[in-house]
Amino acid sequence: MDVDEALLKVGEFGSCQKRLTGFLVLLQVYVACQSMLIVIVGAIPEYHIDIEDATADRDVVKRVHFADNFTSIVSEWYLIQHEAYKVNLASSLLFAGLLIGNILFGPLSDKLGRKPVYLTGLFFDVIFGYLTALAPSYEVFAFSRLFVGIMNGGMALVSFVLTQEYVGKSYWALTGSLTNLTFAVGIALYALLGYYIRNWRLLAFVANSPGVLFFLLSFLLPESPRWLYSRGYTAEAEAVLHRIACGNGKEIPSVKLKECNASPGSGDSAHSVFDLARYRALLRRTVILMYIWYVCSLVYYGLTLNAGELKGNLYLNVALYGLVEVPAFPLCLFFIEKSWCGRGKSTAGFLVFAGMACIFTMFLPNDNSFSLSPAALALLGKLSVSAAFNVVYIYTSELYPTVVRNAGLGVCAMACRFGGILAPFVPSLAKQKEDDT
Repeated sequence: MDVDEALLKVGEFGSCQKRLTGFLVLLQVYVACQSMLIVIVGAIPEYHIDIEDATADRDVVKRVHFADNFTSIVSEWYLIQHEAYKVNLASSLLFAGLLIGNILFGPLSDKLGRKPVYLTGLFFDVIFGYLTALAPSYEVFAFSRLFVGIMNGGMALVSFVLTQEYVGKSYWALTGSLTNLTFAVGIALYALLGYYIRNWRLLAFVANSPGVLFFLLSFLLPESPRWLYSRGYTAEAEAVLHRIACGNGKEIPSVKLKECNASPGSGDSAHSVFDLARYRALLRRTVILMYIWYVCSLVYYGLTLNAGELKGNLYLNVALYGLVEVPAFPLCLFFIEKSWCGRGKSTAGFLVFAGMACIFTMFLPNDNSFSLSPAALALLGKLSVSAAFNVVYIYTSELYPTVVRNAGLGVCAMACRFGGILAPFVPSLAKQKEDDT
C-alpha cells in the first residue's frame, strides 16, 4: 500500500496527529508576531517641532518632541518627514526576505527533508529576531528584518507542508484553515502584547522569545512520511507511520509500504521545480495560482498594515484587523466542502466580494446615511480576502503532487511576496493622493 492507504489504516487524524499539527498550528502565533511587528514597532507617535522652518534635518531632530505614551523606531531614530519612508522600507525588506525564503526553502525541503530545513529556518529566525530587538541603528534593524523574512517565510512554508503531510488528505482543508486561523489570532495577541509593552525594544524581544521554546520542542517532530516515501526511504516512512499508529492507539504489528521506484537518498531526480514549466498543465495551473496569490497578498497586507494609519486606538485597530479574519475560516470550511461550490468557486466568490468592498470604500463618505463607514467596509474586505487566501492555500497544496508540492507552494508564495513588498506603500500612496486632492 502507499502512504495514503497506510494513513487510512493508522488513522488520518488521530490523537498523535492532533498533537503534531496542533504544535505547528500554534507556531503561527510566533509567525504572526514577526510578520506584523512593524505595525506597532513602526507606529508614529504624536509629535511637534518647535521651529517649523528649520533649514537642516539636524535642526529638526534637535527640536522634535514625541509623545511619551509609547516608543517606536520612529521616535528613536526620528523617522519623520523625509525619513518617514524608512518605516515602509523596513516592512518591504521583510517581505523581500519572505520572497527569498520561499524560493530557497521550498526546493531545499523537497531535496533535504522537511524537518532539517524547518529547524534551520526557525533557529536563525529566532537569532535575527533578537538582533531586531537589540539593533543599535536603523541600518542594522532593516538588515535584521530582511533576514527574519528569509527565515520566517521559508520556515512557515515548510511547517505548513508538514501539517498537511502528517494527516490524511480528507483533513487537509481543516489543518490548513486552522493554520491561517491561528495566524489571525496571533495578530490580535500581538496587539494585546503591544498594549501592555510600550517600549518597542522590549516588545520585539518578548514577541520573539516564544520562538526559543518552539525550536526546542520541534526536535520531537518526526520527518514527513510522505517525503520519506517519495525519496525512497521506505523503511523510515514505515517507522514514522508505525509511531503515528501507536500514538493513535492503533494496535497494528507493522506498516508495510510497497516499494518506491526511487532509490534511498536519491529520490526521483527527474522531479524538480522545473517540472512546473515542463508540463503544460502544471505551467497553466502555476501561472493562474501565482496571480491569485499576488492579489491576495497585496490586498491582505495592504489592509493589515493600514491598521496603524487609521484613526482611533492603535492597538484596538490592529486587534480588529486580526479578529475580523476569524469568521472567514468556518465560512471556508462550509463552502469548499460543498459539491456545488468547491475550492475554485469559493476562491472566485471571496475575491469578488473583497474587491467590491474595497472599491466601495473609495466612494462611500464617512457621514453617509447607510450606517456603514469606509472602515467597516475595509474590515469586510479583509474578511473576504482572508477567506480567499485560506482557500487558495489549501487548494494549491492539493493541486501539486508530493514530489513538487513544496516547489509549487514556493513559486506561488514567491508571487505572493511581490504583493507583500508593495503593500506597505499602498497606505502611504493613498494618503498622499488624498492630501493632494
